[in-house]
Amino acid sequence: MQMIGGGAIGFPAIVRGQNLNSRVQLAAVGTEGKGWSDFTSMRTHAQVDVAGLCDIDLARMERARHEHKGARWFQDSRRLFAEMEGKIDAVTVSTADHMHAYITLDALRRGIHVYCQKPLTHNVWEARQVRLQAKKSGVITRMGNQIHSHEAYRTGTKWIQDGQIGKVKEVHSWCAATGHGKSYHISRPVEKPVPATLDWDTWLGVAPYRPYAGGHRVYHPWGWRDWQDFGNGALGDFGCHILDPVFTALNIDKAPISVQCSDHTGMNDEVWPAQNVVHYTFPGFPGTAGPQLKVTWYDGGRLPSSKGNQLPPNEGLPSSGSLFIGETGSLVLPHVAPPRLYREGKLVTEEPPKLPGLDHYHGWVDGIVTGKQPSDGFDYAGPLTETVLLGNIAVRHRGQNLEWDSANLRFTNMEEANRWLRRDYRQGWEISEVA
Repeated sequence: MQMIGGGAIGFPAIVRGQNLNSRVQLAAVGTEGKGWSDFTSMRTHAQVDVAGLCDIDLARMERARHEHKGARWFQDSRRLFAEMEGKIDAVTVSTADHMHAYITLDALRRGIHVYCQKPLTHNVWEARQVRLQAKKSGVITRMGNQIHSHEAYRTGTKWIQDGQIGKVKEVHSWCAATGHGKSYHISRPVEKPVPATLDWDTWLGVAPYRPYAGGHRVYHPWGWRDWQDFGNGALGDFGCHILDPVFTALNIDKAPISVQCSDHTGMNDEVWPAQNVVHYTFPGFPGTAGPQLKVTWYDGGRLPSSKGNQLPPNEGLPSSGSLFIGETGSLVLPHVAPPRLYREGKLVTEEPPKLPGLDHYHGWVDGIVTGKQPSDGFDYAGPLTETVLLGNIAVRHRGQNLEWDSANLRFTNMEEANRWLRRDYRQGWEISEVA
């Protein structure tokens, strides 16, 4: 017996790609934009063949179909997995956030290795289910925050782990992106006819039905991140990138114990705020200075103060990045740029050794071929994603300090906030809990 798309399947998951002489048969769900860069980066690996293509928009699949004439193509991932059962080893999932969990769980339950874009899921409950299913299936996974493998992030995390700033007292992370800077809409636009090339119902998938509205920046293919039904705003867009070196450097393996949004620029029931400030409190870790670690997130162009943090008085901060404040120094890690080390109010010019970058895409394929899980698998990406998405629940309850019980997946001091941990799924698109 088999249920497609998040249901249970009646056969055990198969770990594929263990034969070192075999070639990895790759499918791509989402073939343009980030989807294009994801699967085309995978296909340059010497042991990869592109076997399947899937995109809800035929117009956006045209380039991929032209370059991979031997691959089968589909508009619905359910058909891709059902009709190519046993012919796919691995899949890239590069869709709008709201469909990540549905597609990923369908693949995991079939024993298919998964590379899924960030954030791993659209809500906290989904992130927990994906992490549990990945462990159960025993396949090779990786999240698409490719900067995890960039030389700048690898170097910055090593410097912190090597004690270059002493134990870390607090962290500030920020990005320049705004909460409705993709679509430029704050309410639903006028309905327009659905293009003949677009399967709008399948694009909506798990989300509540709404009419299609035309324009490149409304929903598809560009503006969906702004809408609460489909994306997670600036925090969801960049949190798994910019908070990634925070988790890696400090070996964060526990959930925050509380989260609070102290300020945002206002929101309605449709789109995320343009700017947020979110405070996370974690338990202490071996690399932190006290019993708790404070991590503060800013977006929409807001920046933390650099005063009194061992930086020069007039030192500017990058438009996006993190500031690690330690007992003996501070480190600024810009988003995709070399880290800067400061002590006693001065830039350290004699820098410690740097680490080279790695190929994030090929690293996943290498893991499939060798059977060795690389870093940034779903066991790591799941908790990171949960943390990011908890921040967006705090945004919905501005000013309220939400106390988080990770083991039981609930807020203990505000029952109303628990409603946002998961969503109501549209009929026919339900996701079942991992047993």
